[in-house]
Amino acid sequence: MTDNVANRPLVRSMPLGLQVAVLAALSASGTLATNILLPSLPEIATAMNVSSAKVTSAITVFLAMFAAGQLVVGPVSDRFGRRAPVIAGSAIFFAGSIWCALANDLPALLAGRVVQAAGACATSVLSRAIARDLFNGEKLARVLTFVMIAMAAAPGFSPLVGGALDHVFGWRSAFAFVAIFAVIAAIAYCFVFGETHHATRAPLDLGAITSGYRSLSTDRRFVVPAATVSLILGALFAMFSALPRVLIEGLGFTPLQLGLFFAGTVMIVFSAGIIATRLVPRLGLDRSIYLGLVLACAGGALVLLCALLNGGFLPFLAGSCVFLLGMGMVNPLGSAQALSPFGDRAGAASALLGFWQMLAAALGVSLAAVIAKDAMIGLGLVLVLASIVAAAAYQIRRRG
Repeated sequence: MTDNVANRPLVRSMPLGLQVAVLAALSASGTLATNILLPSLPEIATAMNVSSAKVTSAITVFLAMFAAGQLVVGPVSDRFGRRAPVIAGSAIFFAGSIWCALANDLPALLAGRVVQAAGACATSVLSRAIARDLFNGEKLARVLTFVMIAMAAAPGFSPLVGGALDHVFGWRSAFAFVAIFAVIAAIAYCFVFGETHHATRAPLDLGAITSGYRSLSTDRRFVVPAATVSLILGALFAMFSALPRVLIEGLGFTPLQLGLFFAGTVMIVFSAGIIATRLVPRLGLDRSIYLGLVLACAGGALVLLCALLNGGFLPFLAGSCVFLLGMGMVNPLGSAQALSPFGDRAGAASALLGFWQMLAAALGVSLAAVIAKDAMIGLGLVLVLASIVAAAAYQIRRRG
């Protein structure tokens, strides 16, 4: 890959930490917009006179649009550069956030969420492309590691921010917060980076793009680990969407307490990543991933058992922690396994993996809301089902 830093003296003069911070902010926009409103779901449902299960559709439509948009943004940025899509995406994200903040009924909120997701997918996806434009080798690996940490931290810490905003200002303030975040991130991007794609612009050839995605979708080296990771991530988002009903409505938590619970999940996921990197040299990649899948299955089973036996918060917490530990191992290792054979098609493989992940997340959120009247039982069923199917799918690779 050609090092473009020399062509961008402004970028070269900026501290690496500042560049990473801006890329992290861009990458976290999607998960920030998704999870910051989770503590407010019950209040939104009351304000709009709908059930909490119905208002979770605000998560589903966002994830569905976010998934589809990734398949479009990558080729567009290869043709027109990074600057225009990032700025346009930030503007669309801002407009969608304000739309949501002003919504007075569920259809208006859902429409705003679709607009919001259309903008967020551009900034989130292109953060990785910008990093590839500017860095290579070990520096690229370090930068992308910090970007992935930001993407993992945003779902954990954003509910804490959302819970505090909800407590002080009400649920609409969360959308105002992400609108301001979008403006700041866009200004920082323009100041620190600007245009970074100086290589030959690829034409927008729909046939070639479709053929590339079709080829990946029939290659078992990609399909098996990508499907495994997507199923586990779908279960994770089902947990995120169900927790407000489980903890606030079922166990009497406040929105701020729910935010603290989410913040705690970040530490578990980080710990799982550290454990995974240490296990791989000893067990190998396949066995390490399968160990994570076993933990995810066990954690899901504990959550379901707790729900069926009315076990209370501590057993639920134990099951959730075990599942998160397994998920935190499977997600980075499985993603690396899905992308590593396709260095010549890394962009397409990354976009397709992201599409599958967000599509599975949308399905997981929807299923958790409708599979059972009791929120904890519904969550337990989704965790068990997704984890077992993921483990069974991964056996195809182990036996291949």
